[in-house]
Amino acid sequence: MIMGADISHPSVGANQPSIAAVCGSVEKTGMVYNGRYSINKEIRNETIENLEEMTTDLLRLFLERNKRKDGKGVLPQRIIFYRDGVSEGQFRSVLNREVMALKKAFEKVYSDKMPTLTFVIAQKRHHTRFVPTDPRANGDRNGNCQPGTCVDTEIVHKKEFDFYLQSHAGIQGTVRPTHYYVLYDENNFSADEFQSMTYRLCYLYARCTIATSIVPAIAYAHLLASRVRLYPVNRLDRGESNYDDDKNMSETSRYLENRSNNNFDYPQISQKLEKLMYFV
Repeated sequence: MIMGADISHPSVGANQPSIAAVCGSVEKTGMVYNGRYSINKEIRNETIENLEEMTTDLLRLFLERNKRKDGKGVLPQRIIFYRDGVSEGQFRSVLNREVMALKKAFEKVYSDKMPTLTFVIAQKRHHTRFVPTDPRANGDRNGNCQPGTCVDTEIVHKKEFDFYLQSHAGIQGTVRPTHYYVLYDENNFSADEFQSMTYRLCYLYARCTIATSIVPAIAYAHLLASRVRLYPVNRLDRGESNYDDDKNMSETSRYLENRSNNNFDYPQISQKLEKLMYFV
């Protein structure tokens, strides 16, 4: 099972919550995904607070959709979790909390043997760029490296498992590769195996027929989180207020309450759409 997670933070000055989204492949082909979202109580908290519940739902959906010949459901034995939007200073905190949440979700769904987990951070916000030594012979029309270029020596950490992967072709300008950090690996992937798998996954994005710059699981999670940000309904628009005497509110108080995080409701997704890739 391929999973991806991202958190959408509000713009500066907008007192709205951070929205976490998790997407996971729910069929053996690794092409059909489903997603869940949750609202972080703490604004701009980079840790996904309800990861355990969302992962549990996705695993149960996988069990429902994958049946053996005898009709019994099948659960994934390997889970690769790609996480976006984490800076290096937050690695330890996110790793400890979210791996623990994933393990708790496994215990809820699996009755005996637990799945093996690989936890990966993907970073796009960096200043590293690659240029072929001979652009005419090895570069594309814009002078960028060819799609599939992977760098895992010299400029990476000496002891950690990390690499740069340029999986996509640049339409314009200089291509920015994605920096992947494998922080936790129970599947014992070799470097070549994991890099090849990550590159091949980038060709499975539903919106286009060419490789993307990042694995689809993360791209879908980003789409879902961005979409959910458009859903909230302000309670004040429905005539609701946190004040008993609305008439006594000053204009300043009314404005501050209107911007308050507590005044927004996020509706539940319809059951007819919940099991579909509606976010694509």
